[in-house]
Amino acid sequence: MPSLPAPDDPALADAIDAALAAKTMPAGALAGLADLARAIAMCQGSPRPQVERSALLVFAGDHGIVAEGVSAYPAEVTGQMLANFAAGGAAVNVFCRANQIALEVIDAGVGRPTGNFAREPAMTEAQALAHIEAGAAAARAAIARHGAQALGLGEMGIGNTSCAAALTAHLLGLDADQCVGPGTGLDATRLAHKRAVIAGALARHAHARTPEAALAALGGHEIAMLVGAIEEAARQRCVAVIDGYGVTAALLVAWRRDPRVLRACVFAHRSAEPGHTHALAALGARPLLDLGMRLGEGSGAALAMPLLRAAARMLVEMASFEQAGVSREHQS
Repeated sequence: MPSLPAPDDPALADAIDAALAAKTMPAGALAGLADLARAIAMCQGSPRPQVERSALLVFAGDHGIVAEGVSAYPAEVTGQMLANFAAGGAAVNVFCRANQIALEVIDAGVGRPTGNFAREPAMTEAQALAHIEAGAAAARAAIARHGAQALGLGEMGIGNTSCAAALTAHLLGLDADQCVGPGTGLDATRLAHKRAVIAGALARHAHARTPEAALAALGGHEIAMLVGAIEEAARQRCVAVIDGYGVTAALLVAWRRDPRVLRACVFAHRSAEPGHTHALAALGARPLLDLGMRLGEGSGAALAMPLLRAAARMLVEMASFEQAGVSREHQS
């Protein structure tokens, strides 16, 4: 990804830090918001970043693992939710309308489930790579169509918290118990069953050593497309706004393929799913919101987008001490 800035680009980092230090506020007063502004500016390669135009892609797909009873909802809900998105009735529709975000929902395999990875690979490596390319093409088209400076990423698919848990555990060397949560609302008995199913799948696919092999063995069509979308956003120097557990699992795959993708990523929120905290820690990520949500759909990304817009505007528009004629603090 040659278009990305070097991780220690000193000229750009110095320019951003100097601009932040000159703003009319005590040093460090905006804390995490200043860090967000810095991250956006580094991604876009400019000390004057912009997040005036944004888009959000939701990738939807079905999963063979649902046959193992790992979800509180039947598989047909994925297709029903696709219709709900089209009608504008889902939470992410509401949040995108509220925040002027262009929303696109992409059918990544609804009604065409992956293999049941408790018993066989979810897909072949060739299929996984094809989905990565399709996701990249979808992101490239959306960025161009909407002139997007930030791209929110979300997912929908009954059973995909099982994929997220399996990929997270496999890629980070964790146990199923550390990564498997209630997903759509499993009770204690069914949660224990889900953990046992994922533990068995991890043992079955322990030989999947490359990120592509892990994705093929344990992933989903929409997870694979998200890998490509994240990578494409990084190539376009468009900020990738990572939603919750499913999108972060896709990022783990992309990160293992090329760690430079992290330079384009902002983390919208911390999911209530336990494995998400482990994934965020491994990525050194600080999520913007922590509201206990576990909906998916890109809902957290849509809610976080106004913070990106505010952070970018702060860096560009907030007056310096010199411009405003405000005295600086005394230096000892």
